[in-house]
Amino acid sequence: MLLAPGVHVAVTDRHGGVSAPPYGSRNLGGLVGDAPGAVAANRSALAGELGVEAIVFMHQVHSADVAYVTAPFGAGAPPLDGVFTDVQGLALASLGADCPAVLVADPKARMVGAAHSGRPGTEAGIATALVEAMRAKGAAELVAFVGPGACGRCYEVPEELRERVAAAVPAARSETSWGTPALDLRAGIEAQLRAAGVSDVRHDARCTIEAEELYSHRRERVAGRFAGLIWLA
Repeated sequence: MLLAPGVHVAVTDRHGGVSAPPYGSRNLGGLVGDAPGAVAANRSALAGELGVEAIVFMHQVHSADVAYVTAPFGAGAPPLDGVFTDVQGLALASLGADCPAVLVADPKARMVGAAHSGRPGTEAGIATALVEAMRAKGAAELVAFVGPGACGRCYEVPEELRERVAAAVPAARSETSWGTPALDLRAGIEAQLRAAGVSDVRHDARCTIEAEELYSHRRERVAGRFAGLIWLA
């Protein structure tokens, strides 16, 4: 998908890889118990499918930490949840199995960024941190894409947790379709992006709990990870 001139985004699903059940078949997560060889094969095949030189995968820890990158981390990826680059052909990946990816670009400045914004990261403001880091490096006019995640009608949480997150991110406060406390992370992320000056915010509206073609930790418990990716062509 073309997000902006010269900027591509993609969202993978669970199909088309070599991982065995229960990770079948295109698991891209290296820390969920899948065979390392299968994960490496899936990642290598994905780079070929996208036509990119390489893909940056993060060691995601639900933080608000962001780094500028010019190449993949390799085996020694530092713990962080946001990366950005101005290197053409270097794709940035945010892995998830209910946590939305936040993909951001300035097509004029030729800069793209990706963040993993789960519940703790959304509460901590990882999307805002990514925007601020990109602006400090020269980005100005930004467009954003928020990937699939557990929707606000399905993501049930205890009342105390909902109110704590809503104190930091009011737009995330929600209720399930059956009337219990819930969080709408994508609504919260969009509010954070708009407050940071990003007026063009688009979504992949699929709910991971409902969409069987996507991995969901909530639905499956033992689950692989799909990716939201962004790169400069």
